[in-house]
Amino acid sequence: MEYRRLGSSGLKVPVLSFGAGTFGGKGPLFGAWGSTDAAEARRLVDICLEAGVNLFDTADVYSDGASEEVLGAVIKGRRDDVMLSTKLSLPVGEGPNAAGSSRSRLISGVEKALKRLGTDYIDLLQLHAFDAGTPVEEVLSTLDTLVRSGKLRYVGVSNFSGWQLMKSLAAADRQGYPRYVANQVYYSLVGRDYEWELMPLGLDQGVGALVWSPLGWGRLTGKIRRGEPWPEGSRLHDTAAFGPPVDEEKLYDVVEVLDAIAQETGKTVPQIAINWLLRRPTVSSVIIGARNEEQLRQNLGAAGWSLTPEEVARLDAASATTAPYPYFPYYRQEGFARINPPVV
Repeated sequence: MEYRRLGSSGLKVPVLSFGAGTFGGKGPLFGAWGSTDAAEARRLVDICLEAGVNLFDTADVYSDGASEEVLGAVIKGRRDDVMLSTKLSLPVGEGPNAAGSSRSRLISGVEKALKRLGTDYIDLLQLHAFDAGTPVEEVLSTLDTLVRSGKLRYVGVSNFSGWQLMKSLAAADRQGYPRYVANQVYYSLVGRDYEWELMPLGLDQGVGALVWSPLGWGRLTGKIRRGEPWPEGSRLHDTAAFGPPVDEEKLYDVVEVLDAIAQETGKTVPQIAINWLLRRPTVSSVIIGARNEEQLRQNLGAAGWSLTPEEVARLDAASATTAPYPYFPYYRQEGFARINPPVV
C-alpha cells in the first residue's frame, strides 16, 4: 500500500481508506447503503488492515451514530493500529443547537463521538458542512482547544466552497489556530467540479483531498449500461435522489471507455475509475466502501498499479466538461493560460 502525506501535514495516510457508512445501517439513505453488523464489520476491517488500509472514515450522522459505535467496537484492542476520521456539523436532532459548528455543538459532538468510538482521541475531525451562522473564529478557537487538549490530532472540512475554505484558512493563519489539512470532497469521472476551484486551492494552500463516492454514487460499478435499466438490487433505486446529479449521456460515454479499458487490461471498471483518481493532483486518499468482502477486495485492487498515459487521456476526454465562469478562460484562451496555467 502506498502512503501519502495528508496535504501539507506530517500525517501519512494510505492512498485507499475505508468508509464505514454501511456500518449499522439505519434509515432510508444509510439503510440502503448497507447494514453491516459488528461481526461483518470486523471481517472487513481485518481485510483492510491486512492490505495496509489503516484509515477509517465515519460521521456522527451515519445511521444516527451507529456507524461510529460499530467501528469503535471492532477496533477495540487495536486502537494503535488504526487512524480514525469522523465528521460533524450536520443536524443530529431537532434542537436549536443540534446542527452547525458552534462551540457548544463541536464540544458536545466530539465528546459523544469519542464515547461511541471507544477512544480518547480522534486522528482527523472534519466539519461536514460550512456553518454560515457561526463566526469562523469561534469554530477555529474551539478546534484549537480540542487539539490542545489531545482529543483531536488534525482537522479538516468537507463540502466547503472555495471562499469558505479560504476564509477559514486565512483566519487560522491570522490567529495561529490549527489549519485545515484535509478536504473531503465528491470527485469522480462523472463529477469533476472539484477541479475548477478546490483543487487549485488545495495545491496552493496544502490541503489534501479525501475523495468520497469515487464511483459516482454507485454509477461506475460496471453494472450500469446505456439503454439498460438499473439492475435489480442497485442502491440507486433508493438513493439516487440523495446523491450528486450526473449527466446520463456523459455517464454512458465514460462507461463505454471504462469498459474498453477493462477488456484491454483485465482490470474491473471500479478499479479503473478509482485508479484514475489516484493519479489526480492533491488527492491524498480515495475512500472506498463495501457491503461485503467481495466488493472490498475488488476495490482494494485499484491500488498498486497505474493506468498508462494513453488510457488516462481517453478517460480525460470522455469525462471532460466545460468549466464554469470564471474558470473556462483559463482552459480556453492562451493569454489566461500563460498567466495562470490550469492544474489539470
